Amino acid sequence: MDKGGAGKGSGRRWYSPEFKAEAVREVLDGPRPVSRVSVEIGVDEGTLRRWVQLERRRRVGDPDAVAPMAHGGDAASDAARIRELERELREARQEADFLKKAAAFFARDHR
Repeated sequence: MDKGGAGKGSGRRWYSPEFKAEAVREVLDGPRPVSRVSVEIGVDEGTLRRWVQLERRRRVGDPDAVAPMAHGGDAASDAARIRELERELREARQEADFLKKAAAFFARDHR
């Protein structure tokens, strides 16, 4: 099973929606427990358990359940994802600005 881009440099692992959907399907549609599937696919058990719980909630119509494995997605989940990405971008820009200022400070001659 292809993880679709695990380990993108930030310390956090990223999994494609298709990978998440397949992992959840292996748990929900088969007799294997989360612990076994998580070891087989190389995902933390708690992470896979959270994906499964979210999918179960989504299936019963829980409006607070974000579908992390939706293929097409809906407008509400797309908007939420956009807000999350905008926040991450804003934080990354702030971090980059800080690092530029720190580099300039330490590059100055302090005699």
